Amino acid sequence: MNGITWLASYPKSGNTWFRIFLTNLLCDADAPASINELGNMPIASARGLFDDNMGFEASDLTADEIDRLRPELYIHLAKNATESLFLKIHDAYTDVGENVPLIPAEATGSALYFIRNPLDVAVSFAHHSGWKYDTAVSKMADDATAFCRKPDRLHSQLRQKLLSWSGHVVSWVDRAPFPVCVLRYEDMKSQPLESFARAVYFAGLPHTREQIQKALAFSSFDIVQQQEETEGFHEKSSSSRRFFRKGQIGSWREELSEKQAQQIVQNHREVMRRFGYLDENGAIVY
Repeated sequence: MNGITWLASYPKSGNTWFRIFLTNLLCDADAPASINELGNMPIASARGLFDDNMGFEASDLTADEIDRLRPELYIHLAKNATESLFLKIHDAYTDVGENVPLIPAEATGSALYFIRNPLDVAVSFAHHSGWKYDTAVSKMADDATAFCRKPDRLHSQLRQKLLSWSGHVVSWVDRAPFPVCVLRYEDMKSQPLESFARAVYFAGLPHTREQIQKALAFSSFDIVQQQEETEGFHEKSSSSRRFFRKGQIGSWREELSEKQAQQIVQNHREVMRRFGYLDENGAIVY
């Protein structure tokens, strides 16, 4: 069992972009892969993934009961994988019982962790969720923040505990007992070949730099945005007009008020400084 490679991130941090790139890399076709055909990299929280592999439906269980069973699901997937298995995950690295992590080490090879300036995350997260910016700022500071937690509806995904933005980052980078490669969204944008190649080689894939460059070209923001325009994107939230909106570095400067920006810095100062989003004087870098 080689183990799962987790593609982990707080929402709106570059995870989906990497999955599109990885799909193009593994397909190695002569045209861009469809953004709606990422089936070889399922989402770890997908309800269908649980139902199809566990032999019973998650809808018969409480969210806590589901959480306690999810480690067994991932062990089962890892044991039965016949090729490299990549799973996208937005859950923070948390425990589902006493000293029982949601992500079992015995099912894991490694993790790629995607991090993005929380100022830009706040803007993108707000548009994705149909929130006001103040709401996004507040949610990103709340350790109780979770996806798909409302019990009055059957979500297509299982509940995912996000924690705060800082809590999410630290949970994966500092707590996970397996190798974790941190990739900054800003480096992926400004130095794509170097950043994506580092991720590919960390994951143990044998592809050449020429193949990586080709997959990057097929995964450009213009191409995926055009695909969403013509095909739609089934992972898009019903609250947002489009999934691939801007993808720019520093767009928060045009969107957030000074008060909102300073609140984010106040909430996440330590982690922002640690990953280069604040300089030694506390000034915002991006």
